[in-house]
Amino acid sequence: MTAMSHGRNRVHIIQGEYRVVDDPDTVLATVLGSCVAACLRDAEAGVGGMNHFLLPGDMGAGRGDAERYGVHLMELLVNGLLKKGARRDRLEGKLFGGARMMEGLSDIGAKNAAFAKRFLQNEGIRLVAEDLGGDRGRRIEYSPVSGRARQSLLSGPTPTVAPTPPAAISRLPAAGSLELF
Repeated sequence: MTAMSHGRNRVHIIQGEYRVVDDPDTVLATVLGSCVAACLRDAEAGVGGMNHFLLPGDMGAGRGDAERYGVHLMELLVNGLLKKGARRDRLEGKLFGGARMMEGLSDIGAKNAAFAKRFLQNEGIRLVAEDLGGDRGRRIEYSPVSGRARQSLLSGPTPTVAPTPPAAISRLPAAGSLELF
């Protein structure tokens, strides 16, 4: 197990929540299916955070209303970072989730992922890593101060309780890298 799994302060983020921290010992964690987690940070200010959102509805005719919900959650995260000393022009983002969890239904995961990417682009936030789509849930651990992220792909339906991550199968070096498990 890596040091990330031993963060003294582990905070679980559920759908509709966000958290901003500047404590290097804090690890933010979530479990995603069709939802998306945006992990943002300002490395120079030593602050970062995560949110977990699912746009409501099928985003057909009411797309604007559904996207307002997503914009609100993204703005909460960005404004929380700015309040802790981050600067918008230094923010970098990592996106996870957006899986297609049920065949035959609207692919809300793809819509969530497209929204998140569009939001970052429109706000001028540099996207440094992403793992979006697919048909499996994910468990994400994110250290907001270092920017290091770990992902475990889950088998079967997304569980309601996060499982223990399996052994590492690949690693990428450097702070702020994405490790796939």
